[in-house]
Amino acid sequence: MLGLSGSKTRNHTPLSADGCVLSALFWKQMIRTRRAFDPQSIQLVIFDLDGTLIDSRLDLVHSVNAALRHIGRPELPDEVIASYVGDGAPILIQRALGGEKVDEALIRKGLEFFLSYYREHKLDHTTVYPGVTEALAAVQRSGNGTPRKMAVLTNKPVIPSRAIVEALGLGPFFTQIYGGNSFATKKPDPEGARKLLEESGVRPEQAAIVGDSHVDVRTGRNAGLWTIGVTYGFATHTLDDEPPDVLVDQPHEVGTVFTSASKR
Repeated sequence: MLGLSGSKTRNHTPLSADGCVLSALFWKQMIRTRRAFDPQSIQLVIFDLDGTLIDSRLDLVHSVNAALRHIGRPELPDEVIASYVGDGAPILIQRALGGEKVDEALIRKGLEFFLSYYREHKLDHTTVYPGVTEALAAVQRSGNGTPRKMAVLTNKPVIPSRAIVEALGLGPFFTQIYGGNSFATKKPDPEGARKLLEESGVRPEQAAIVGDSHVDVRTGRNAGLWTIGVTYGFATHTLDDEPPDVLVDQPHEVGTVFTSASKR
């Protein structure tokens, strides 16, 4: 049972016959709720991609470093590049090159190579996070018998995004996949989220967005959606300053939010 206002909620941890906690066999739920919602009212759930559904860290890191080598710049550590992910490919390359003062021609050159390299290597190491497939199936099941609509809204370019989702077997879950170049704006602008609301015939208060960064939380707030943050992704440190309505630590807990929250 999930708590309404407590900072942390846990399932009852089973004990062995001698009273010892079977911690090796049972995990603890760590679902923190700042603002509770009724899951039965949610008809559309929008998911971020990188750091939320898929672990694409290595392929992104390798592609960025390949672009840096191509333009004669030193490679960056994995964790530094991972912290730059979330605002789209152009910003990713700009950050890798040192920030806003970098020459635009150099950014374009790096971006071109990055996109070309990533197109060929996007599935070298990328995997679905363990528990995500089961969580998506749980989210899709709603209490009223009508499957929830689900969509992907990412700042990654749309063509590789769709290719990755399909290749990893997640395609059947989603009615739509939009990327960072699907609209004139990217997240956290609410344009993409509002388009998904319009297409689904859903009001903002009947929708939620799930993601690993402040970009996703801001997108949800800008569009009037409920927000769910995940701490297992790339940019979870940014959630400290932009806390979501609900925060989870593991992929399976995303499913729990939508299947058990009504029992609070």
